[in-house]
Amino acid sequence: MEKVVNLCKRRGFVFPGSEIYGGLGSSLDYGPLGVELKRNVKDAWLRAVVTGRDDVVGIDAAIIMHPGVWEASGHLAGFTDPLVDCKSCKQRFRADDLQGPRCPACGGELTESRQFNLMFKTFVGPVEDTAHVAYLRPETAQGIFVNFRNVVETSRLKIPFGIAQIGKSFRNEITPGNFLFRTREFEQMEIEFFVRPGEDDSWFEHWRDERLRWYSRLGLDPEHLRVRPHGGDELAHYAKACCDIEYRFPFGWAELEGIANRTDFDLRRHAGASGKDLSYFDEERRERYLPYVIEPSAGADRSTLAFLVDAFDEDEIEGETRVVLRLHPQLAPYKAAVFPLLRKDGQPERARRIYDALRREFPVDYDQAGSIGRRYRRQDEVGTPYGITVDHQTMQDGTVTVRDRDATTQVRIPEDRLVEELRTKIGQLG
Repeated sequence: MEKVVNLCKRRGFVFPGSEIYGGLGSSLDYGPLGVELKRNVKDAWLRAVVTGRDDVVGIDAAIIMHPGVWEASGHLAGFTDPLVDCKSCKQRFRADDLQGPRCPACGGELTESRQFNLMFKTFVGPVEDTAHVAYLRPETAQGIFVNFRNVVETSRLKIPFGIAQIGKSFRNEITPGNFLFRTREFEQMEIEFFVRPGEDDSWFEHWRDERLRWYSRLGLDPEHLRVRPHGGDELAHYAKACCDIEYRFPFGWAELEGIANRTDFDLRRHAGASGKDLSYFDEERRERYLPYVIEPSAGADRSTLAFLVDAFDEDEIEGETRVVLRLHPQLAPYKAAVFPLLRKDGQPERARRIYDALRREFPVDYDQAGSIGRRYRRQDEVGTPYGITVDHQTMQDGTVTVRDRDATTQVRIPEDRLVEELRTKIGQLG
């Protein structure tokens, strides 16, 4: 884990937040390569669950919502973690994370457990009083539920159908940590899939299996993935069934994504609190009902971390240790890098023309500093799957060398076939 964190800082994937001021706990900033990697993860999710299907549409709901939303959803009353304080060193801990009755840091005596609400409170407008209280959303799901009727009325979708969104959520975690895994500000990738009651069990299985396959297709080792069903004692109050897709991080098995059968809990609560009819009329069956909901909820940051950890590798080439990120080509920040072998004989100009042609199709890098071996290593370290070298033979017959990151093999290809070849290798991005 330490090697991955160091690589992320050194190569511009993730920086400590507010670093020049000493940082802020659990605050992280994505750098130039991290932005591309995370965007590729989100784009791959959207292709899989929205544009690649005809029964899911997207929305982008507001972060600050009416406080009544959180009262109806149960977040104001029940979105809490048990908190204890050490009477000696004053550190705070989640009570359910502790292994014994004493402080894990100093061995001191702990206070009685009390419930701590995880929502960030703010105020709307210039007056800071109870009438103007608002909250930063702790999840994106409620924005979907309150827009259910809007989507039904403005689209031609019929149940079963889903509404998906990617967005920021905020939780005032007591004990954030493990790099990108648990932070107070994070992005979720959520689907609320609305189904007819009685058909919810089969759709729960569908989404559980589909989401597990998605991680494997994008390169996570199946041996590092597992599905953990929730026991009856840990089911959320709204859930009929729930399971977690877990990944084996260096710090242990931990949740990547949860799939829950939320029944009609959310629509029923919002209908009662708002006084609006959120039922669905099934024209084919001539019946009206509140749909049940299957919710696959994934973390964009956790997924990005899992792909980074799983891709990180070290091997030996020509007696030197090579650090390589074996990212799936669809996730890699750069799809290729272009190198002139020499800084003379017109090679830089030829390489620049190839680079300009390729970057109209793919994110690519250009590098002419240092030996060709060093340039290969730099690209291996950030996960670039293909290196394209312009050399003296290019100037004679128009062919270039294409090097494969993982196999380190090289083949010669006519430069006018590069776009077609890369498109095939990468898998038609998008």
